[in-house]
Amino acid sequence: MPTKAALAHIPGPPALPVIGHTLTIVRDSYGTQQDYIARYGSVYKTNMLGVWRVNLCGADAMEMVLLDRAELFSSEGGWDALKRIYPGGLLLQDFDHHRANRRIMQAAFRASAIRDYRLRMTGAMADLLAGWPDGEPFCFYKAIKDLTLRLGGAVFMGLPLDGALAGKVNRAIQDEIRASLSVIRRPIPLTPMWRGVRGRHFLRETFRKLIPERRANGGDDFFSQMCLAKDEDGQGWTEDQILDQFNLLIMAAHDTTATALSVMIEALASHPRWQERLADEVAGLGDGPLDEESLAKMTQTQNVFREALRLVPPVPFIPRQATRDFHWRGYDIPAGTSLALNPGVTMLSPQYYTNPTAFDPDRFLPDRAEDKNHRFAWTPFGGGAHKCIGMHFSTLQVKLFVATLLRKRRVQLAAAAPEWQRMPIPKPKGGLPVILQSI
Repeated sequence: MPTKAALAHIPGPPALPVIGHTLTIVRDSYGTQQDYIARYGSVYKTNMLGVWRVNLCGADAMEMVLLDRAELFSSEGGWDALKRIYPGGLLLQDFDHHRANRRIMQAAFRASAIRDYRLRMTGAMADLLAGWPDGEPFCFYKAIKDLTLRLGGAVFMGLPLDGALAGKVNRAIQDEIRASLSVIRRPIPLTPMWRGVRGRHFLRETFRKLIPERRANGGDDFFSQMCLAKDEDGQGWTEDQILDQFNLLIMAAHDTTATALSVMIEALASHPRWQERLADEVAGLGDGPLDEESLAKMTQTQNVFREALRLVPPVPFIPRQATRDFHWRGYDIPAGTSLALNPGVTMLSPQYYTNPTAFDPDRFLPDRAEDKNHRFAWTPFGGGAHKCIGMHFSTLQVKLFVATLLRKRRVQLAAAAPEWQRMPIPKPKGGLPVILQSI
C-alpha cells in the first residue's frame, strides 16, 4: 500500500496523527466531502484510521472505475475490511473469478425464481405488518430491520417467521454486521469481531447441514436455489462456496432494504400529498393478488423508491484498490492505492439534479429524466460488473411493502423529521418514531 510520501503530489487537507480525518468524515461525511471537493478538486487524499485513500469524485470517475475496461480496480482490495466475516462473497471477487461466480448466482435470480420469492414474501409481509402497533408510536427503523430479517429467513432461507432457529439466525446475522463495521479487526473475546466470527461459524454450520436435503429436494427459497444453481456450462458451487456466497448476500439484502424503506417512510410521512398519491396508486390495483402485472403498474412508488435511494443511498461510498499505476485528471496514482468513489455526494450534485436536496420523485418522469443527465448520475446500486445483482428483487420487495401497508394504514411522524447518520451504514438518528393509523 503506497505511503503518504508516494501520494505527496495528491492534494488534501492536513491530517491528525493516527486518526487522520476519521472523526471529521464520520461526523459529517457528505458535508466534509463537499468541502474538500470545493477546496481541492475532484481528486484528493484523506486518511482514515491510518490508511491513506485517494478520493475520485463525480460521475465521470464512477464510470471509469466501475466499468473498469482495463481491469485496473480491485473490489476485493477495496472491501478488505469485510474479509474476516464475509470471505469468498461475490462482492470480494474480481475479474474472471467474479464473472464465473456471478453467472452461477444469476441462476438464483432468474424470472421463475423471483416469482416464487414474491409468492413466499406476499403472505409473510402481511403477517409481519399485522403485528405492528396501531395508533401508538414505535421505532420504525428497529421494526423494519426485524421485518427484513424475518422476511430474509422466510424468502432466503426457507425458515418459519418465528421459532428458535430463526431467532438464532437473525442474531448471528446482526453480530456479523456489527463485526464488519467494528474498528477492532481481531476476534478479541467479547468484542464485536469476536461475536461476529462466532456468528459466522454458527450460520455456516447451520446451513451446511441443510445443503444435502436442499440439493435433493429443492425448494422455492433462495438458499435452495443457490444449492441447485448452475451456469450455462453446468458449473455449480461446492458447499463452502454456497455458504460464503449466501452469508454475504443475506447481509446485503437485509441492511440496504431496511435503509431504503426507512427513507421512504420518512418521506411519505413528511409529504402527505405523496403518501396519498401512492395510496391512490395502490387502490387502483384493486383487492386482488399483488402479482407481476399489478406491481409493474406501481410506477409512482418506483419513483419514490428511486428518489429515496438518491437522497440516502445505502452504500454512499464505494471502495476500490488500484491493481496497477494509472492516470486520472492530471494525477499519477500508484498501484496498491486505496480509492473511494462518492455516489452519495454525486447524486446530490446540482450538476445533474435541480434543487438536489429536495424530495421530488417526479424528477424521474420521462419528460424530466434527470437521472439520465449522465449514465452514472444515479448509482445507488453501483455499476459495471459489480452492479447489485439483487436490484430487481429489492424493487419487488419495496413495492410489496408499500402496497401491503397502504392498503390498510397511513403513516405519520411521531417526532420531528430525523437527521441521517450517513456512515458506516445510513440510519435515522433516533430510530424514526412513527404512528400508523388504520383507514
